[in-house]
Amino acid sequence: MARARARDRSYNAINSLERVLHGLSPLNADGAQLARPLPLAGGNNHPTNAGHASMTKKTLLTGLLLIGIITPGTAAAEGLPGELSANVALTTNYVFRGITQTDEGSAIQGGFDYAQGIFYAGTWASSVDFGDDTTMELDLYAGLTPTYNLLTFDVGVLYYAYPDSPDLPTGEQNFVEFYGGVSAPVGPVEVGGSLAYSPDFYGEIGEAIYIQLTAGVDLSEETGIEGFGIDGAYGFSRFDDNMLGDDYDDWNVGVTASFFGLDFDLRYFGTTGLSGNGDNIALTVSKTF
Repeated sequence: MARARARDRSYNAINSLERVLHGLSPLNADGAQLARPLPLAGGNNHPTNAGHASMTKKTLLTGLLLIGIITPGTAAAEGLPGELSANVALTTNYVFRGITQTDEGSAIQGGFDYAQGIFYAGTWASSVDFGDDTTMELDLYAGLTPTYNLLTFDVGVLYYAYPDSPDLPTGEQNFVEFYGGVSAPVGPVEVGGSLAYSPDFYGEIGEAIYIQLTAGVDLSEETGIEGFGIDGAYGFSRFDDNMLGDDYDDWNVGVTASFFGLDFDLRYFGTTGLSGNGDNIALTVSKTF
């Protein structure tokens, strides 16, 4: 079920507060950059932060390498109904809704998913670099995927946790999100739309919603390349309390393909209405077991 289902996930960045927490300088009322108030402002290159981030990546990598070993055996031994799967990935830049979560550096990611009928549940983790002591994101989610004719629905709940994160001036970084979406084929193109709602968003700043429209086409048969396709998305981040910055939009377009049993995703990300945030590009190599 891969985490992509539950997780076109987070709203990241509302100019000031979110910029600080995701490795960007905050803005003052005139849009000028302020000095970062974080003690570890150097991101990946900061000597104090480098060892901590490295250790987290090593720990996460050790756990992810076990995925391929324990997943088949665990499912068989437990005799679980349904399907238990696992996924692991390496990416050159972990980007959420147009905002890098790794200071434009690489990340190791992976998780487990369980599906039975229309029900699914899973967990997913990634290394991150916010410029402070936060080095890991851990997500827990569950949902339902009923269908009607050509329509596929997806409704569920997702909890974002940052186990080693310090609290923000406004509150903790952990938050919950409820989401719903629908997709359907329109000729050769798969189109979809989704809405995510957080009653108390990241940093406990109040309500927030995220709306996303998607479209993609599978060109595997036409090209003879397994998994080859082109897809894109456009999203709208809207916040109840805009004291910290304005609402913004994000977009991405990417190409996917499979070679040697691995899935490749090359993607370009951009934002509008988010001052000081540059575009991002990422190459992700993943494997599902």
